[in-house]
Amino acid sequence: MADFSFPQIGDVDLVEVYEFYDEPVLFSCRDRTDLLYLAVLSEETASHKTWLLTALSARRFSQLRAGALDLHSAFTDAERGQVYKARLPRTPDGTPAVEWVPSADLTRKELPLAGERLDPAEFGPVRDDSTSPSLRADGEARTAEPKDDAAPRPSTVLLDNRAHGRVFDALEQALAGASDASILTSGFSIFAFEALHKALQRVGSTRVLLSPTAPEAHVPPPAGSLLGDKEERRYRNQLTAPHAARSCSAWIEQQVEVAGINAPVPHSLYIVSKGKSRTAIQGSSSFTAPGLGLVPTERLEMNTQVTGAIEVEGLRAYYDGLWNDRRLTRDAKTRMLAELERIYAPKSAQTIYFATLFVLFQASLERLEEEQILKTKTGVRDTLVWRKLYRFQRDGVLGAIDKIERYNGCIIADSVGLGKTFEALAIIKYYELRNDRVLVLCPKKLRENWTLYTVNDKRNIFASDRFNYDVLNHTDLTRRRGKSGEINLETINWGNYDLVVIDESHNFRNNPPKKDGLTRYKRLMREIIRSGVKTRVLMLSATPVNSRMNDLKNQVAFITEGVDDALDDAGLVSIEQTLRKAQGRFNQWLKLDAKERTTASLLESLNFDYFKLLDLLTIARSRKHIEKYYDLAEIGEFPRRAKPINVRADIDTADLFPPLREVNRDIRRLSLSAYAPMRYVLPEKVEEYSRRYDIEVAGGRSFRQLDREESLIHLMRVNLLKRMESSIHSFAQTVEKLLGKVDHLIERIEKHDVSEVEELSIEDIDLDNEDFVPYLVGAKVKVLLQDVDLVRWKQDLQEDEQILTGLLREARQVDVKRDEKLRSLKDLVSGKAESPINPGNRKVLIFTAFADTADYLYENIAAWAMQEHGLHSAIVTGRSGRNKTNLKGMRTDLGSVLASFSPISKEREKIDAEVTTEIDLLIATDCISEGQNLQDCDYLVNYDIHWNPVRIIQRFGRIDRLGSRNDTIQLVNFWPNMELDEYINLEARVSGRMVLLDISATGEENVIEESQRDQMNDLAYRKRQFETLQEQVIDIEDLGGGISITDLTLNDFKMDLSSYLKHHQEELATLPLGAFSVATDDELLEDSGIKPGAFFCLRSENANVTVDSTYALSPHFLVFVGDDGQVILNFTQTRRFLDLVKKLALGRSQPDAEAHQRFADRTRGGADMAHYRTLLERAVAAVSGKAEEKGVESLFHRGGTAMSRDSHRGLDDFEVVAYLAVLEAEGG
Repeated sequence: MADFSFPQIGDVDLVEVYEFYDEPVLFSCRDRTDLLYLAVLSEETASHKTWLLTALSARRFSQLRAGALDLHSAFTDAERGQVYKARLPRTPDGTPAVEWVPSADLTRKELPLAGERLDPAEFGPVRDDSTSPSLRADGEARTAEPKDDAAPRPSTVLLDNRAHGRVFDALEQALAGASDASILTSGFSIFAFEALHKALQRVGSTRVLLSPTAPEAHVPPPAGSLLGDKEERRYRNQLTAPHAARSCSAWIEQQVEVAGINAPVPHSLYIVSKGKSRTAIQGSSSFTAPGLGLVPTERLEMNTQVTGAIEVEGLRAYYDGLWNDRRLTRDAKTRMLAELERIYAPKSAQTIYFATLFVLFQASLERLEEEQILKTKTGVRDTLVWRKLYRFQRDGVLGAIDKIERYNGCIIADSVGLGKTFEALAIIKYYELRNDRVLVLCPKKLRENWTLYTVNDKRNIFASDRFNYDVLNHTDLTRRRGKSGEINLETINWGNYDLVVIDESHNFRNNPPKKDGLTRYKRLMREIIRSGVKTRVLMLSATPVNSRMNDLKNQVAFITEGVDDALDDAGLVSIEQTLRKAQGRFNQWLKLDAKERTTASLLESLNFDYFKLLDLLTIARSRKHIEKYYDLAEIGEFPRRAKPINVRADIDTADLFPPLREVNRDIRRLSLSAYAPMRYVLPEKVEEYSRRYDIEVAGGRSFRQLDREESLIHLMRVNLLKRMESSIHSFAQTVEKLLGKVDHLIERIEKHDVSEVEELSIEDIDLDNEDFVPYLVGAKVKVLLQDVDLVRWKQDLQEDEQILTGLLREARQVDVKRDEKLRSLKDLVSGKAESPINPGNRKVLIFTAFADTADYLYENIAAWAMQEHGLHSAIVTGRSGRNKTNLKGMRTDLGSVLASFSPISKEREKIDAEVTTEIDLLIATDCISEGQNLQDCDYLVNYDIHWNPVRIIQRFGRIDRLGSRNDTIQLVNFWPNMELDEYINLEARVSGRMVLLDISATGEENVIEESQRDQMNDLAYRKRQFETLQEQVIDIEDLGGGISITDLTLNDFKMDLSSYLKHHQEELATLPLGAFSVATDDELLEDSGIKPGAFFCLRSENANVTVDSTYALSPHFLVFVGDDGQVILNFTQTRRFLDLVKKLALGRSQPDAEAHQRFADRTRGGADMAHYRTLLERAVAAVSGKAEEKGVESLFHRGGTAMSRDSHRGLDDFEVVAYLAVLEAEGG
């Protein structure tokens, strides 16, 4: 800048020079009146430069430096109302022109930096006496040129980046016009280079000697170190690091030699030559932003600047000695360029997806190493059960042991058919080998599944493992005396078990209140888990498709012993709060219309700590996970599912039995008053009976015995309807039994029997539905006849008697010959026997919900099947001593029957190689719908449709199993012969309004009444479920209408990461901070309704940044911000964030070249990141709660939206781990 003077001002001395937007355009000058002048470069041409100068008082200049006054206002609102406009020629013979200009007349073009504010932390003063102008009052203009050939006088200056000057200022001044430079440093930051890049690029040649920070450190420094330390976060958050790395790479490639020293050098050295002039800076400051004094630092720096050829020569000789000693140094240029390329090279979207997963789950994955988990040298890997497991099952065992050891328990909720029992046996063996005592609690129907492996029996395929655990039934928890197997319940030491395994643990999801005594849930908690030795818990649960989120709460309580903050160390402050919040959001979800009530919408709304809770305590793999992540060549494939066959059979071949809808009308007319004695208690006695039988619950409310009875009656009507669907025989038997009870009660009333009348036992009705469980607790109700309105009760009983008699008469007319449904079943069996779907396989498995239907089918089909097709038959119903088979010489215990029906999967040849005959037709109730592997069979018939669609899939899971010998398997469903809408509505009308008990996370009971809206929602769900089951066989996880635990864990993401890490561990571990990729996906954007923007993965670096205490992923936060600045997905919607990024990225292993080029065009090669900095600011504000409304209309213009000082402080609290920019469609 040429010298010039102003007659109106007089001599002006330069005070400070500021570097702003990479150009020295901002000066402050002081005149003799002590006024400051602000100068801005307004225009630059080949012949001249035009500057604007405005006077500032000390107060206004302080405002400007503090960022409280922008440049535009400093000129357009000048204190004197006018500014100087100085046109300065570039040549010495030119004449400068200075004029006054009214400040109001300035145009935006003349103030190119209008709107910008100074940030003193960002832009520091630069003192440059050698080139600064001398502003004089004599009107003469001249150019001050430094004289390079004149050697300056020797001097020594202290530089501490504080009061005694910055290394940056001294180095920048020394580099101006330099011919060569030599640098020795233990740290090298691209941001230090970026600050000096203009000066460095003008230097003829440069040598960089890199010293390791420690003996084992890398030379050159890895990409992470090139990005600086925590003090350079503000530079990283400018998002320009790739651009800076690319510039630095180009500089090194063209102008720099790089070498590395083998040993650490405890100081830095900078030597600059300029003609005869020599300058050296030596001391503690490395070539980094804090080392040069560009950013504040807690470190105390001490450096000495020496000028003078002779004084510097000794340091130069020292540097040259190091550089030329090949024993100490080696070339590092190639590696340095490679590290820089790792920063700026385009990344694939898939890399960013896995980088995000890596920072979230790295710690938990490290715990899954087999050697670490099985570190106790127990020998479990030498056992037969371990060798029997597939790879995915071993992974499940390892994960479960890890969770049990870490958190005291685990829930294994793998999908149907994946072998949870064998996994549990391996875990049991692990603890038995540690001399731990183990108890298995299982449903009575599955008892033999477990006891078999503990006895000396030919059927015990693990006899050599010598299992020694105890087995008790769930129901044993309600018994105080007697024996269960060989265990005396009166003397058993409940508190002496180290591990409790609970099979079918979802049976404990409810904790129903009991008027007196302990429920099985409370006894398990109090006498086994909490008492005696420390008890670990392993639960095996059917993959639940639950109607309530709290279905898992009681199972979690077993693991934590009911302690609310048991998982505090894992990031969950309050289990109760986590569950309560999840249930609240679930309840809101339930109120949505059926179309909106999807699993996806629920997952989006749930609090993430609920995912974290389940992730800590559960292992849940679906069939899809196994197929995707494991080698099916090792474990075999799942069979192909043929399209279901749907049979709609009438009841009566003669068509004389009334239509189903008419029978249903009669069922609805039944008052079933025999089961509701409380309904008839005299008014003056009501309070007395209420005190005896009503149960107090939360909030001062009570669960009335009257409500319990009414709800039971609704369920019994459904039971009658379902029995008629099942078989006319079952319906007739049930009606006959009901009629007998009613007749007996009428007889007692007529005989004036004054004794107590007991409530009729529900067991008399043989209910096979777990929905009845909440109503079957508490003492049996006893009512004195003298306390009852006998006239009204008898009248209602007689009406029931009349209806039941008519129903029984009609049902008895339909004998075996007229049973059309039975005939249809025989046709199916014949077709299967004559035309197997797999060569030679004639097996058929028939399921029914009711034991009497099973008996009826066996009586009328076994002999026929043997005579017509040579098929041996059997029946299993779970009732002691009631199994049958027509295979001569065959024992009828459950294990023997199933081994003969499925000899390959049950390994019968190891038990009795001489037996070769098989059972081909098996009729069963749901006593074997869980926990059995019957995959020799390929044809399953649901003779009646269970009221829970999940049960249909569970039944099919007996034959739909991994490693099946069958290529294809078939499901056959019998449906009532009516439209689905009519069928579901018919069932709804008969069920009526229900009153249920819900147990909250704290164990407090609440009475819930189903509203009509809830019921309509449920009907819509049931319809969709059944429609799906008519068209295809699906996994439980895909069954709409509830939520599966496999949806709620992060297992799919962890499996993605675990698989990727096998070949990319080093890539993710060394990925530079701030890595990014660019993606476009028009289809995803359209389907999800999400706009283009950026997915940010942030890491909090400030302990004072507080969020919801239940947030489980802290310090990491995932936020998606749209291009319009709106936060689309906040950090509380992490599951949704990961789902979307996975869809955008998974499988895209190469960078999208077209998208990256569009991104580069938009951001000037990554140099202008103002738009994405603004989006980052919005993301940080969304996390920290410091949202600031800013204009976003000029996001892509230079300086369009500046960050305030508060924003800078907010950004500095967070590190950008990685981000994914999403662009709109081309031309959009």
